[in-house]
Amino acid sequence: MKDRQNSLVILKSTLGRLPSYYCEIENRMARGEEFVSATSIAESLGINPVQVRKDLAGISSEPGRPKRGFHIVRLLEDMKMFLGYDRCDEAVLVGVGALGHVLLHYGGFAKYGLDIVAGFDIDPKEKRVGDKHVLHIDSLVPFLRRTHVNIGIIAVPAPEAQGVADMLVSAGVKAIWNFAPTTLKLSDDILVKNENLAASLAALSSELHRRR
Repeated sequence: MKDRQNSLVILKSTLGRLPSYYCEIENRMARGEEFVSATSIAESLGINPVQVRKDLAGISSEPGRPKRGFHIVRLLEDMKMFLGYDRCDEAVLVGVGALGHVLLHYGGFAKYGLDIVAGFDIDPKEKRVGDKHVLHIDSLVPFLRRTHVNIGIIAVPAPEAQGVADMLVSAGVKAIWNFAPTTLKLSDDILVKNENLAASLAALSSELHRRR
């Protein structure tokens, strides 16, 4: 049991770093580079090269070449498969306020295998945001049961987040991307990724003042 828990921790920490590697490697490919080393990635991102080498070795289908590193095209293909960028997962967004509008308008999610198919709000002032339909929250559960969407994105105020999460789970959602500044209480079989923007801003501000 302990080994399984340790492997899950390693997997989660690796997943947290891989998107940064992916963007860095993709930028190098755009510049015409053919190979990339773990050391050069680490130098660009300011992290430990041993950690980068270990992360890439765990997902690459072939080892890095001496003095050259990993073949960029093959490595990106392996990373796409590992991160799920090579497939498209559908999601719904609940809470079409200022943040919800931004998320619905953002077209870059498709590149990373995510398609927000609709937005839901308690008082939808608009019927569409960009090319996305915005529906009343009362239609959320029937919509999910009809479409079998597995991912829910929460962008509502903190007091409403738990109720929305419970609603999503009751309708079959298996993963939640939570932008509400609160901790959700859900069963262990539900995947939850929290994005606390206020906490991130506070950490950034604190570090800025510390450096000054």
